[in-house]
Amino acid sequence: MIERAIRVTVNGRIHEKTVEVRKTLADFLREDLDLTGTHLGCEHGVCGACTVAVDGAAVRSCLLLAAQMDGHAIETVESLADGETLNPLQAAFHEHHGLQCGFCTPGFLMTLTCLLRENPHPSETQIRETIAGNLCRCTGYANIVTAALTVAAQAKRG
Repeated sequence: MIERAIRVTVNGRIHEKTVEVRKTLADFLREDLDLTGTHLGCEHGVCGACTVAVDGAAVRSCLLLAAQMDGHAIETVESLADGETLNPLQAAFHEHHGLQCGFCTPGFLMTLTCLLRENPHPSETQIRETIAGNLCRCTGYANIVTAALTVAAQAKRG
């Protein structure tokens, strides 16, 4: 087994760990850091359930190796809420029933968080294009889009 020492910032905290070079970022987050909000669905980068932000960009954590993350900043769904207080996107998902079983929700939240940071006022088309790579078997996407549009409208009002 080949291992490598890494230093990563995850949700604002620095972690220095030794990881097996074949361990995925998703497994590192779940197993080594106990951040189980990042879900594993297909493990092929297709479903989007494992989406996290690396240096501000939405990425599939099942397709990256933890060893590749040395020196990078990672954000997981656990970073969104402030204790028990949901962030605006999480609150909008709750208000507009943008989740049902919840398995895909962390991936949608991280994908949309990255979009809304880059473009606080996306159109419905931009939202739909952004989430096209995230699969959900329960919601039909309409309420997820409504939740994102709600947050974008709140941002416009300032």
